[in-house]
Amino acid sequence: MIEANGVTCRYGRTGDGGSDADDGDSVVAVDDVTLSVPDGELLVVAGANGSGKTTLVRTFNGLVEPDDGTVSVNGTPVSDDLVAARSAVGMVFQDPRDQLVAATVGADVAFGPENLGLSHAEIDRRVAAALDAVNMDGREADRIASLSGGERERVAIAGALAMEPAHLVLDEPFTGLDEPARRSVLDRLRELRTAGTSVIVVTHDLRELLGLADRVVGLSAGRVAVDDAPREAAAELPGLDVRVPASFETDGSPPARTGGADDP
Repeated sequence: MIEANGVTCRYGRTGDGGSDADDGDSVVAVDDVTLSVPDGELLVVAGANGSGKTTLVRTFNGLVEPDDGTVSVNGTPVSDDLVAARSAVGMVFQDPRDQLVAATVGADVAFGPENLGLSHAEIDRRVAAALDAVNMDGREADRIASLSGGERERVAIAGALAMEPAHLVLDEPFTGLDEPARRSVLDRLRELRTAGTSVIVVTHDLRELLGLADRVVGLSAGRVAVDDAPREAAAELPGLDVRVPASFETDGSPPARTGGADDP
């Protein structure tokens, strides 16, 4: 389980005179947020750009340290054991360029498992399974530099999946993905939830996820404005500038997409 208690995060505002948070001239990105994510839950964290959703989820594995409040993973405060938190909480960034580290697809997906000291056979198994989950099986030798933006996103997701974390956070994971890739990733998220992995998806557009989520938390100005089951949350989220489908299926299948490309 991931537990956030009274989490507040501030960013210093730079400008004339070089003011920072200590000068009292700061921006509150996350404001006194308390929530828990049980094992096996698929949680959507929704909100408009600047609502604090990315900052919040980055506290889950210590990429952002709260100014106030605490975050615990599996009962251990993140601040007490960063290594354990980052092993337990896998994260896929909104921009895959922030986490792709190797020259080829296979080497990049293998990077995390290699750092766990796993056997070659286990690494190969994880790489193959992760690439299959994002419809990139057989492309281990492809060079990262030759991939499209959507393909790089799929490699970043595969790299996180290969770590087999207890909790998986994905920040706007469907941007740039074509329909088969989106469906494949959604299927894999459903499987992870069934297997007991908690999945946290950050988005401003619930058209992919409202039929799959167990719970939706909506942020506004860094505070929790909505925390409810998907159907109930759908009625409130448009007021937070979050896209929701006009109707959605309740059997776990995402609604068909309409309209143009996602916002950057």
